[in-house]
Amino acid sequence: MERRTRRRAALAALALALVAVHLQLADAVLRTGWGGNDDPPPKPLDVSFVQTLLPAAPPPPPPAPAARPKPRRAPVVAEAASAPASAPSAPEPVMAEAAPASESLPPIGDEALAQADPVPLPASAASAPAMAEGDPDAEPFDWPPSTQLAYDLSGNYRGPVQGQATVEWLREGARYQVHLEVTIGPSFAPLVTRRLSSDGEVTEHGLRPRRYDETTRAAFRDPKHQTVLFGDELIRFANGREAPRLPGVQDSASQFVQLTWLFTTQPALLQPGRSVQLPLALPRRADLWTYDVIGHETLHTRFGELETLHVKPRRAPRPGKELTAEMWVAPTLQYLPVRILIRQDDDTWVDLLIRQLPRQSAPT
Repeated sequence: MERRTRRRAALAALALALVAVHLQLADAVLRTGWGGNDDPPPKPLDVSFVQTLLPAAPPPPPPAPAARPKPRRAPVVAEAASAPASAPSAPEPVMAEAAPASESLPPIGDEALAQADPVPLPASAASAPAMAEGDPDAEPFDWPPSTQLAYDLSGNYRGPVQGQATVEWLREGARYQVHLEVTIGPSFAPLVTRRLSSDGEVTEHGLRPRRYDETTRAAFRDPKHQTVLFGDELIRFANGREAPRLPGVQDSASQFVQLTWLFTTQPALLQPGRSVQLPLALPRRADLWTYDVIGHETLHTRFGELETLHVKPRRAPRPGKELTAEMWVAPTLQYLPVRILIRQDDDTWVDLLIRQLPRQSAPT
């Protein structure tokens, strides 16, 4: 009897220890601060996912624009001397857009970053040969219908952790929403969840965020929320600080869809050895990140093998500050990110691997 009592006590202690570890995960791995905006986030767009996206050859890039007709020259007055033709100006070097990792990506890292001014976009970048905001003469990009991706989550934080994640791309006219939700623990009784949401507009240059919301919930803790607001000229961060809005800036949720737009319209950027850049507004600052295209890799998924390209941030993770997120995009699945590996350090990471073929709404 005494032995049975001791065994029960040991099992109870083990259960309490596991709960304590996951609560530490909630604090040390998902710590966030309160946002500076009390307005409730926008309601999710109402979308039904009714069809499965099957692997197919990647769509061709938008066709090159037709040559512009040369303007007619004004008649020259005989008595007036012709003005010398001015030398054509050299084209400005331009940058590629890409989605970086940030400390606001789920589910690990401390976002209490030191105050820092936004990094200005450089005038040129040898490793960024593509357009910063798209060719204004190109044909409009055919945005995919609303899409839902489901992932299995595995990882490590003082031991193995498991869970699930979803990404939803929703569109209604010129308005879009992106929702990324990560859950650690069983779906019926999660220990930690984090939801990232981006709301904004679809433009000829990709996505233009207007608002970013981030909510973290942990067992036995009050939920934490923070918001970033994007004005025409300024960004208001979660701590109330403001900074100029950088051209092409994205948030932690919209960046993944912006990658889809970028790689679909400029597939040459996915050649191994190339690199892309993008300004990203984190909850407390804006920064410029560079991603390198490492090479081709085959992923083994529940529904078969997928040929992907591995895209990796150039900077190393800084524990307690910035995370890094490596991505594997699948050209045969509309360049969607089918695997996302988020690192805090060598011993703290989560790995999202696509669980099933993506679901989409009916084409519009």
